[in-house]
Amino acid sequence: MTHRILLRAGHVLSMDPAIGDLPQGDVLIEDGRIAAVDREIGADAEVLDMTGRIVIPGFVDTHRHTWEASIRNVAPNATLDDYFVDILDTFAPLYTPEDVYAANLAGALECLNAGITTLVDWSHINNTPEHPDAAIRALTETGIRAQYAYGSANTSLADYWFESKIAIPGDDVRRVRTEYFASDDGLLTLALATRGPGFCVNDVVTSEWALARELDIPITVHVAMGRLAGRFAMVKQLHDLGLLGPDTTYVHCCYFSEEEWRLVADSGGTVSIAPQVETQMGHGWPPVMKAIEHGLRPSLSIDVVTTVPGDMFTQIRAAFGAERARVNAASWQADVPVPDTMLTARQMLEIATRNGAHVAGLEDRTGSLTPGKRADVVAIDATALNVAPVHDAAAAVALSADVSNVETVIVDGVVRKRDGRLTADVARARRLVEESRDRLLAAKEARA
Repeated sequence: MTHRILLRAGHVLSMDPAIGDLPQGDVLIEDGRIAAVDREIGADAEVLDMTGRIVIPGFVDTHRHTWEASIRNVAPNATLDDYFVDILDTFAPLYTPEDVYAANLAGALECLNAGITTLVDWSHINNTPEHPDAAIRALTETGIRAQYAYGSANTSLADYWFESKIAIPGDDVRRVRTEYFASDDGLLTLALATRGPGFCVNDVVTSEWALARELDIPITVHVAMGRLAGRFAMVKQLHDLGLLGPDTTYVHCCYFSEEEWRLVADSGGTVSIAPQVETQMGHGWPPVMKAIEHGLRPSLSIDVVTTVPGDMFTQIRAAFGAERARVNAASWQADVPVPDTMLTARQMLEIATRNGAHVAGLEDRTGSLTPGKRADVVAIDATALNVAPVHDAAAAVALSADVSNVETVIVDGVVRKRDGRLTADVARARRLVEESRDRLLAAKEARA
């Protein structure tokens, strides 16, 4: 029996150029897919009144270490150098599978609550085979759309991040692929989260790239950020190893040379930028316009809630403000007018939705309200005092709305947040993540 949901009379920002914006429009969902987007649709369906709401595709977070939800804000003033010591060498070795489960459960629900319907979970906490099982189980239970990026263990900073000779265990990645991701059509898909050249010896780098390509899964890697990686010329090294390709997402990219930008663009690679982390922790300026200038479609990501907020509204504004500040300062210094290519609020919303789906390799499924795509939809309450009155709906979302205005969240046609409240057992998730926090702090104290 066909299940239909009709979102009626909302201000629809489809993010599909062929459909455009509908100041008053309907979205019809049938069996998890978007069936139609039009000014008025008649259908026998469950009706959700969207009057006074802005209806958008769900946000896409293309890089988040979800396992860190248990240690939220433990490093509020950290630099990137501090993060490696305070998080990867202090807390990560203490994580049990139960901690990973609790953090992924709470972290994924945090995403849904904030209108993030698709998540790339960059999971470098696989200290035992039970750790990825726990992470995947939690993602599955929340109902979020996610790409689970299988990363290395983190039991020793020296072993895993300083010219590491330890490769991600191929047999366990193959097991996870077979056990959980036999099909690439599900709500959850698989990727490989690699450390890359500079952090690993070349034999490890080539073996991890070969593993991903053997299993036909995408690759995601941090590059060109801060003092640790900014000098490695990682993309140039990957090029010299013959490893560049369209299956790879490069995270941060703050200190690319012009040659490296060209290599990424020419190879068909994609880019994820975490602007709040990058400006706050010393990775470098978020290179949103640099990516666009090289013909790339940059996406946004949260990265680490140990140090920054976990919502996409923050990232949109951090990128928008930082990029415009950089260009304004350069134009002042050169005594020239600002260029016509200055970022706009509308561009930022596109970057957080369609571009994110593109970078996650899921643009055929999500990222815009396009008939035939899966129904990942968010409704923003535009009657709230921090949003109303609306003059420009895209600007209202990008520059005024916040998590409190996310009223409805639908993933794959299933309502995950209704009337401003998640449908999940939030109390259980909070209890588990608080118990994980207490367990980790006790273990840290015992280790000191």
